[in-house]
Amino acid sequence: MFPKFNLREFKRAMQRLGINVEELSDVEKVEIYFKSKKIVIEKPQVTCMKFQNQTLYQIIGSSVEEQTPVEYSEEDIDFIISQTGVSRDKALEALKRANGDVAEAILLIRESRV
Repeated sequence: MFPKFNLREFKRAMQRLGINVEELSDVEKVEIYFKSKKIVIEKPQVTCMKFQNQTLYQIIGSSVEEQTPVEYSEEDIDFIISQTGVSRDKALEALKRANGDVAEAILLIRESRV
């Protein structure tokens, strides 16, 4: 399917272009965090490429997507309750629908969308 990839030839070609290529060894895990999830890559092959003032990391490996539990602060929950007069459960539901955005949660409650 793909032609055989020769890392040595790749490094030489990149050096001719002024790009320094270095393979990082002993990398155990790479984690990429999003607002509502996390991608974990176990035992990846990581290559670092430096060109001018830029650094590029190429990560190759099998990934697993994990949902990260969202935690809301007590201050946010209490603030929503004080501003809207709703129950704690309703304030939490609004925060979940608003992805943690307090102002959006208050608007959802006031517009009776929760």
